[in-house]
Amino acid sequence: MSTSGVVAVDQWQLGKDSGRVSAQAAPRASDHIAAEVPVAMSYNRHAHVVMMATPDDLEDFGLGFSLTEGIIGGAEDLLGTKVLPREGGVELAMSITEPWYDRLQTQRRNLTGRTGCGLCGAERIEQALREPAPVGNQVRVSHRAMQRALSDITAHQPLQSITGATHGAAWCDLSGEIVALREDVGRHNALDKLIGHLAREGFDSQAGFVLVSSRASYEMVYKAAAVGMEVLVAVSAPTTLAVDFAQRSGMTLVGFARPGRHNIYTLPERIED
Repeated sequence: MSTSGVVAVDQWQLGKDSGRVSAQAAPRASDHIAAEVPVAMSYNRHAHVVMMATPDDLEDFGLGFSLTEGIIGGAEDLLGTKVLPREGGVELAMSITEPWYDRLQTQRRNLTGRTGCGLCGAERIEQALREPAPVGNQVRVSHRAMQRALSDITAHQPLQSITGATHGAAWCDLSGEIVALREDVGRHNALDKLIGHLAREGFDSQAGFVLVSSRASYEMVYKAAAVGMEVLVAVSAPTTLAVDFAQRSGMTLVGFARPGRHNIYTLPERIED
């Protein structure tokens, strides 16, 4: 697999058969690990934020982040994106329309992102706890569709299969078929990449549901709600704030999605037999 998201490194396998627990005595082999680099996002030549991310699908990442952070209102407001190599990382140099750039300048906040925390560095509580957008109430998803998507997601995660270190965010149609999936070492980044890809394609938020291979944090709910997704399914647990935000936005939140079972935390009427 050729991708900038994977790096081959040497590793020493230590175990009972190695004798002494010593790297010198252990067999040497090649391993593949997920790449993680600083990605600096700039708008109209002004630095905005640095996120730690897997350097794949970066144009999707830039668009999705811009949408879910409210920096632009639609894909058409992003005029262009350049992926520029920088010492130690990558710059996403984005150009947005003047009205949205002017709006951004009035809302600037100092944000340094981390792999597990897309809002670390927010200066005030109200910046971190933004009100979730209300979503529609048109989507109905069957238990069978969710289970189908869950059983298929591993086959759509090539980075995870060879590194064991990335999260996946998948857009699934109402039958449970996975239409698109993006991966990243950060679960928020994977969702932003997916949203950016879907926005570029002109997706219908009522045509499916989103499945994430991670826990459901409040920010995952917020990002999904920001683009009108009505059902979020997570393979792991939700947080209390995620449940609260899902309820307030009118989203159905499903957690602990495992083979043969899943828990519905909000608005169960969207889930059908």
